[in-house]
Amino acid sequence: MTFLKRRHSLAALSLCVLGCFSAHAQDYPSKSIRIIAPFPTGTGPDANTREIAAELTKVLGQTVVVENRPGAANMIGMEAGAKAAADGYTLVMGSTTSLSVVPHLYAKVPYTEKDFAAVSLVGLLNTALIANGNVSQKNATEMIAHLKTKPDNIVAATSGVGSYSHLAGEWFAAGAGVPLKFVPYNTVSPYSDLVAGQVQLMFDALPAAIGNVRAGKLKVLALTGKTRHPNFPDIPTFEEAGLKDYTPTAWIGLLAPAGTPQPILDKLGAAMQKATTQNPALIEKWRSYGGELKAMTPAEFSAFLKSDNAKWGAAIRQAGIKLD
Repeated sequence: MTFLKRRHSLAALSLCVLGCFSAHAQDYPSKSIRIIAPFPTGTGPDANTREIAAELTKVLGQTVVVENRPGAANMIGMEAGAKAAADGYTLVMGSTTSLSVVPHLYAKVPYTEKDFAAVSLVGLLNTALIANGNVSQKNATEMIAHLKTKPDNIVAATSGVGSYSHLAGEWFAAGAGVPLKFVPYNTVSPYSDLVAGQVQLMFDALPAAIGNVRAGKLKVLALTGKTRHPNFPDIPTFEEAGLKDYTPTAWIGLLAPAGTPQPILDKLGAAMQKATTQNPALIEKWRSYGGELKAMTPAEFSAFLKSDNAKWGAAIRQAGIKLD
C-alpha cells in the first residue's frame, strides 16, 4: 500500500470512529445508567446521590440507579468506577474524601484522578465549627483566643484519625496557631458525646448536627465561605476570624471512567445543569444545612478538582498525617 493510500485509509478510519462516537452520543442514553456510590447505604452522601439520581432520571428519560460499594475510605467504590467501561452507563460519585484527601493519606491508592473524566459537581457543604450548647464562646474569634490561653478544657471530637472532621480540625489549628486536642470516634458517632458535653467541639458539615443546632443543644461558631450563608446570616465566617486560607469544603461530584467520549460527558454535564435547577425543594434542602446544590461544566469541575486536591494536600502535609 502506498503512503498516500495509507493516509487516506487512516483518515477514513478516524472519520468512522468520530462518526460512531457522534451517533453513540446522539442515541445516549438508550438504557439505564448506574452510579457507583462509594458510601454506606443510609449515610448523607448516599442520600444525596440518590436524590440527584432521581433528578437525572427525569432529565435523561432513562432510569438512573445507585449501587453502593462502600469500604476502605471510599477506595473500593472508586476503583470499581475507574475500571468500568467508558461508555457512559457506569458513573461514580466522587467526594472530598476520595479525590482530595485519600491520595495524600495513603501510599497505595488503587486509582488516580487521571482514571476519571469530570462530569459535574453535585453540591457543596460548608464546614462548620460546631460546639456544645453550653460552651461560653460565641464565635471562632473567641474560641481562638480561649485556645491560646486555656486550651486544656477544650476537646474536639473526630470520626477517626484522618477523617474529614479530623483533618478539618488540624487545618484550623494550624491556621489559627492554637493547640487543639482531638478524640477519635472510630466506630460510633461522636454527636451523642458532643451534645452531652463530654467533648466540646467538632468540625463537620452541618447535616448531621442541624437538628440539635435548631434545638439549642449545639451551636455553630463559624462557617466556611467568603460571605455569610444566606440561611445562617448570624453565623460569622472563618474569614471574619482572620482565617482567610481556611477553606475545607465537603462536596460530591459525578465522574465517568477516563476515555468516556466527550459528547457523552457534555450530554451528562448538560443533564446535571437541569437536574440541579429543576427541584426547588431539593435546592432549599441543601441550603437549609449550609450547602449549595450546584452543577459545573466538565471543564469547570476538572479545574475545581485540581484546586481542591492541592488545598487538602497542603493541609495534610502541614499536619504530618500518614495512614500507611
